[in-house]
Amino acid sequence: MSSHRTRRKFLEVTGVAGVAALAGCSGNGGDGGDGSDGSDGSDGSDGSDGSDGSDGDDGSDGSDGGDAESRLSWHAGGTGGTYFPLSNEIKTIVEANTDFSLNVQSTGASVENVGSLADGSADFALIQNDIASFAKNGTGIDAFQDNAIENLQGVATLYPETITLVTLAENDISTVDDLSGATINTGDLGSGTQVNAVQILESLGVSDYNEQNAGFSQASEQLANGDIDAAFVVGGWPVGAIEDLANTNDIEIVPIAGENREAVKEDASWFADDTIPGGTYSGVEEDVDTVAVQAMIATNAEVPADTVETVTAAIFDNLDELTIKTDFITVDSAQDGMSIELHEGAATYFDA
Repeated sequence: MSSHRTRRKFLEVTGVAGVAALAGCSGNGGDGGDGSDGSDGSDGSDGSDGSDGSDGDDGSDGSDGGDAESRLSWHAGGTGGTYFPLSNEIKTIVEANTDFSLNVQSTGASVENVGSLADGSADFALIQNDIASFAKNGTGIDAFQDNAIENLQGVATLYPETITLVTLAENDISTVDDLSGATINTGDLGSGTQVNAVQILESLGVSDYNEQNAGFSQASEQLANGDIDAAFVVGGWPVGAIEDLANTNDIEIVPIAGENREAVKEDASWFADDTIPGGTYSGVEEDVDTVAVQAMIATNAEVPADTVETVTAAIFDNLDELTIKTDFITVDSAQDGMSIELHEGAATYFDA
């Protein structure tokens, strides 16, 4: 199947959810490739009072928390993956090195975050590079088909978002072929994870399966309870929800390797080779080959160039203050896999 035909046909079921996301819905779950768990961002995991990932007050009425121009909205993902904790580390760095404050929000991630950038309710967001390309070019999924998000612009790419196909060892699923007839959680409706999961299943000829849609933490619970047979998770390893599952259950990571991996990449050029190192998850001692997309920071064209340059500089001049994905996030690699036009402020910083 050609890449063009695949992009046009897959994920027809996500059109309604995607349109809702583009209308600016927020925080209702999803994963979008970042390990979201469908939470509402109210667990206070950034060390604040749990209100929204900001500094303890959302400052929305303009009476405190600084003036409106210094407050920036940063949309992440759910708390079960990588986007949310990484975004809160970025928040700490930006607030320590600039006059800006960041309101980090838990969201449904990539597709939803594009909608928030499109309508201006987010100044910055983490999204997948494949979703960025779909949105910018008005293709790929129904939410974007002939509905290009023209103001979407890139800042930097960060790290590979690994496609992890996880099951319990007792389910006797060791290859993708074993998924025929299975009940599979492909990620929240309209999420980047569902985009990737359906693409991979189509590419590998798996059509006889029962689809469930939920975020990563809920999917882990479903696996543990025997409600599903396997789940797709998209996010930088280790994903917290999979770690938790592996600590209480014997899991297996199903490889996407060899001819299967080549077939997936042939149908969708945004996938790249990736490997989950042995020992990443308890009980999985051998390396597991798979594929990955790329996590990136995006913004919209209406955010001033000096704002984007200042935030970008704060992050990339202080990468030593990060603890998450430090082997991957570098100045030198920050434009690798950039799939959309770069914002003027980011281009100034990177001299792109």
